[in-house]
Amino acid sequence: MLASVLSATLHGIVGQIVRVEVHVANGLPAYSIVGLPDAAGRESKDRVRAAMVSSHIEWPLRRITVNLAPGGVRKSGAGLELAVALGLMVAGGALSDGLLDGVGVLGELGLDGRIRPVPGALALVDALAGDGAHTVIVPYADAAEASLVPGVRIRAARCLGEVRACLGGEDPWPTLPDPPPEPCADVGVDPEPDLAEVRGMGSARVALRAAAAGGHHLLMSGPPGAGKTMLARRLPGIMAPLDPEEALEVTRIRSAVGLGTDGRLATRRPFRAPHHTATTQALVGGGSGRPRPGEVTLASRGALFLDELGEFAPQALDALRQPLEERVVRISRQAAAIEFPAAFTLVACTNPCPCGRDPSQCTCSDVARERYRRRLSSPLLDRFDLRLALRPPADVEEPGESSAAERLRVVAAVARQRARYEGRPWSRNAHVPAGALDEAVVLDGEARTAWRDTVRTGSLTGRGAAALLRTARTIADLDDRTRVTADDVVLAAELRQEVP
Repeated sequence: MLASVLSATLHGIVGQIVRVEVHVANGLPAYSIVGLPDAAGRESKDRVRAAMVSSHIEWPLRRITVNLAPGGVRKSGAGLELAVALGLMVAGGALSDGLLDGVGVLGELGLDGRIRPVPGALALVDALAGDGAHTVIVPYADAAEASLVPGVRIRAARCLGEVRACLGGEDPWPTLPDPPPEPCADVGVDPEPDLAEVRGMGSARVALRAAAAGGHHLLMSGPPGAGKTMLARRLPGIMAPLDPEEALEVTRIRSAVGLGTDGRLATRRPFRAPHHTATTQALVGGGSGRPRPGEVTLASRGALFLDELGEFAPQALDALRQPLEERVVRISRQAAAIEFPAAFTLVACTNPCPCGRDPSQCTCSDVARERYRRRLSSPLLDRFDLRLALRPPADVEEPGESSAAERLRVVAAVARQRARYEGRPWSRNAHVPAGALDEAVVLDGEARTAWRDTVRTGSLTGRGAAALLRTARTIADLDDRTRVTADDVVLAAELRQEVP
């Protein structure tokens, strides 16, 4: 007999539909699986057989062929095993033919018949729902996450025997777990660093606020003690909350890489801070076998903080140039090409030279300083809309506004941008394409003159000239103004300094 069960596997961070076809025929007992499975898929025979025997389900002593369609696409992981087991039951007569029509199946099997969770359950259920599945059977541990997908009925089970009994009408399906409660901000969560702890540094505060509101990339250079890392660590506290679409994307990414979702949509923007020894693949993604997302994808819809930027490998930093520009990462392999989202805000800190001291106390040779500067290529630096050369404060200054107050201004500025760009493929000023700048950035006569003078005297590239307009637009949004003034353009130019 022939049985077909609908399932899915991960392709990057999205679900890829797989039709598990099981054929049981007369002949010497044998088991073969085709359709380009990986090592985990090829080992499924022993796990599926042990799970069925442990669940008191007869294993067909006949010739078994399992095909994972489409046959020309590689399949990874063990999440197809429950579908294989149910296909064997249908083909062997243990379950009625047609019982699984329109039903998607996900789950890895243990030797004792337990159904283990699978990575990326949210993306897999979403793919199955999009392919017409009206019901999806998932591991009980994935039920809360799978329930985030609207328009599909979720059935959850803890073991293979339970699935057989429920499909056969012997037992009712287990009740789905209640949605997890929202975590209390005061319990078990370390408080975020507050900008009220930062004294002075007015220009740096403006730059940090603009980065949070407009999505502009920010580079801060200066000696130790200038406050670079202190400021960067306070960026998450002033960022606007995720909108529903962004929350779904962040949750999908966390689910696909196994970071856990707790069965809830993400509520906080990601903030990733990899060490400077991170490799190119760790930053942008890749790897042998199934390519995995890198830090730029894990930071999507949030911020990526690179401290000690000059200590990163130059080839790893230059690999960031395309994701910074296009907000996606395209990884091509012989078998397939995968696209990962990379809509992140980059915040970076660096010292002006290897010794890191103030220029008046620097002990580095001219050759050493020049070699250190060359680690940051001009094309990479040009992609930072905001660049500041910081110095340690000379005197003790008064504390500035708190993160809560700054966040209110950022949230209001983000709301203005979303209203302005409604229906467009972008929602932040930093992402406005050059062809739409005249419409998005309305300059009065003085502002246009100031912009042209700055471009002429500042030796800006075309990208830098456009970045000046985008930053000025964000400054105006933070002040709740429709038109961009000459003062906005001048301030934007002051926030794009030549860093050592």
